[in-house]
Amino acid sequence: MGDDIGRNTAFYYNIKTHQVEEEGQSKAKDLLGPYPDRESAANALQGVHDREAQKSEEDREWRGGDGR
Repeated sequence: MGDDIGRNTAFYYNIKTHQVEEEGQSKAKDLLGPYPDRESAANALQGVHDREAQKSEEDREWRGGDGR
């Protein structure tokens, strides 16, 4: 992602510190992202939770709704 002067700017959620960071501040293994802005990065865990709930529901439906 680039800003007006061509500098790459990406935002990440650090799962260890629970902080939003700019690209290059921490080791990749501790980060979720990249996200286009700070707000998206701050909501990273909610996004992961929402996708996991959706996939769990799809799995239940695929199995016939009985959860086995």
